[in-house]
Amino acid sequence: MPIYIIVEGKNDRIKLSHLLQEDEVNILCTFGTLNATKFETLQEQVGEDEVLLFLDNDTSGRRIRGILREVFPDAIHMYTRKGYAGVEGTPDEYIIAQLEKAGLEAYILYPPPDLI
Repeated sequence: MPIYIIVEGKNDRIKLSHLLQEDEVNILCTFGTLNATKFETLQEQVGEDEVLLFLDNDTSGRRIRGILREVFPDAIHMYTRKGYAGVEGTPDEYIIAQLEKAGLEAYILYPPPDLI
């Protein structure tokens, strides 16, 4: 069964794509905007598959998370810390910890220990 992670922007997607097996985990972007068309597109892409939300810990990210929580009530929520420059500015080791916490260990591309 496919797994989907929804992020805000393309830089967030690029950051996660370096840490995940892309053929197993699909990373979708909201591009910071949500409207009826975007909701429908996301719902069509995801269907009944597993969804994780990994959004920035800022005003925009919290607003988008709140909206997506209603669209995907069973979604797993992943969080970045305040102070990090969004998902794209979050250190790899912190993202890996969040992916592990979400149960995605089998899909993580772990960097060599000397690169963390």
